[in-house]
Amino acid sequence: MQTHMLGLAPYETTVQAMRDFTEARDAATPDALWVCQHPPVFTQGFAGRQDHVLHPGNIPVVATNRGGQVTYHGPGQVVAYPLIDLRRAGYYVKEYVYRVEEAVIATLARFGVTGHRVASAPGLYVRLDDPGSHAMLAQRPQRREPGSAPPAPDFTGLGKIAAIGIKVSRYCTYHGVALNVAMDLEPFSRINPCGYAGLRTVDLASLGYEVAWDDAAQVLAGQLARRLQP
Repeated sequence: MQTHMLGLAPYETTVQAMRDFTEARDAATPDALWVCQHPPVFTQGFAGRQDHVLHPGNIPVVATNRGGQVTYHGPGQVVAYPLIDLRRAGYYVKEYVYRVEEAVIATLARFGVTGHRVASAPGLYVRLDDPGSHAMLAQRPQRREPGSAPPAPDFTGLGKIAAIGIKVSRYCTYHGVALNVAMDLEPFSRINPCGYAGLRTVDLASLGYEVAWDDAAQVLAGQLARRLQP
């Protein structure tokens, strides 16, 4: 996998470059990982509901073709875009998402924070009262009886620290994951983050962990490169 650190990159330009890369690649094209941060922008998933955008103000809202609902990108957030040929890698979309989540969990652990999954709610979450706790969440994904309805997401005592939204075209992935490091969190109050009214969004800084963007970016890039191997 070829890793490229793009710095502060305009969102729409970066997305178009990912689409162009994905459409042009063939079976011999090496996989890539693009890591960047974006100027302030709200991005709306292809199935996103407009009523989740409450009052964007002067921040642009960009419709995009990734999965998921509305989220916010801004400086101080590490955004990673794995461009993976899943057919060549030998795993399917569900496992790909799991591997991306594991990379974020390992990155957070490097800085003393425990990331958690929540049933029926993609992304990674932390305990607000004890971000380093390893105790399992009652809200964690658990085995269900076949045919049973998934549980409603329960965010009690939690804050969201990383969002995942992907697109797969011809077995190749683009879009990716955003990890909040040290950013202005106020814009998240202008939306229902990822479609959930009242969901609290946090970053490492608001949890009391001082981590440089470059350090978080390097660790996350290394974890993704390692965990997305065939």
